[in-house]
Amino acid sequence: MNITVLGSGSWGTALGVLLGRKGYRVKLWSRREDLAVAIERDRENTRYLPEIMLPESVFSTSDMDDALDGCSVIVIAVPSTALREVASAVKGKFDHEVLLIHAGKGLESETGLRGSQIISQELGEEIGYGCVALSGPNLAVELAHGVPTATVVASQDMDRAAKAQELFVSPSLRVYRNPDIIGVELGGALKNVIGIGAGIADGLGYGDNTKATVVTRGLMEVTRLGSVMGADPKTFTGLSGFGDLMATCASRLSRNLRLGVMLGEGKSLEESLQALGQVAEGMHTCEAAYLLSRKHEIYMPMTEQIHAVIFESKSPKQAVCDLMSRNHKDEIC
Repeated sequence: MNITVLGSGSWGTALGVLLGRKGYRVKLWSRREDLAVAIERDRENTRYLPEIMLPESVFSTSDMDDALDGCSVIVIAVPSTALREVASAVKGKFDHEVLLIHAGKGLESETGLRGSQIISQELGEEIGYGCVALSGPNLAVELAHGVPTATVVASQDMDRAAKAQELFVSPSLRVYRNPDIIGVELGGALKNVIGIGAGIADGLGYGDNTKATVVTRGLMEVTRLGSVMGADPKTFTGLSGFGDLMATCASRLSRNLRLGVMLGEGKSLEESLQALGQVAEGMHTCEAAYLLSRKHEIYMPMTEQIHAVIFESKSPKQAVCDLMSRNHKDEIC
């Protein structure tokens, strides 16, 4: 089986390594020619996933036609800001029988669209219907090191979801299926916003009580919005919801958490992004979540305050103060 992974960041590289270790022939595509050449030469992605050697069956290229030649599986692992461009670039270059897997965790900031919706717009409803979403508490570094974990694949076409399940399952990765692609995609994207909030709390020097509050109330907001958008609320208690939220809010490997920490410490957004050096999906998804909360008239106070810190230069301490001084209410509502 020939597999193409579009995106050679830490996540795309980790997935390529996982599949290569299973013996599949993998072509890892990079937008940048210099990065593709360096990965092929060094047999290691020193920029995004250092100290992880590529299996012999993994090859690097920046030529899209070369990457897609003869493939039977395409895994798209690019940031949400690049998904529409990449989907457009592959239009007409692969057969409809090819298994298409979207492994990104973000929403389009201008529209609030999920990955599979963007794919449907760019590649057609038939391909979008059969698209499989991959999501879960899967930090790239840990996955590449073979740390035991689990993930979930979701699709409207459960036969394709089963094929994706078989593709990724390994001794260190347990893979579950879920027919709720809306919930799986929203959970994987929206948890990044809450992860920034958890980081802000850490940067302000708050403790475990605060972290637990951010996680639980954040999950309530994610579930509230997701349910209105057609997701099954139970999905948000699973791997792509609560599971991914926990990993993002607890691990310093999480870029979204680290971004929040720097903001909480008083750094500007520009300083924080420069120090981070990689894309933090939560920043762009926060714009989308704020947009969607207004569109669907959903109460999301934590998302609203995180948005104000990121895009309106609001003081993190003032944001916390405003959250804590809201009118009293029932918990489950």
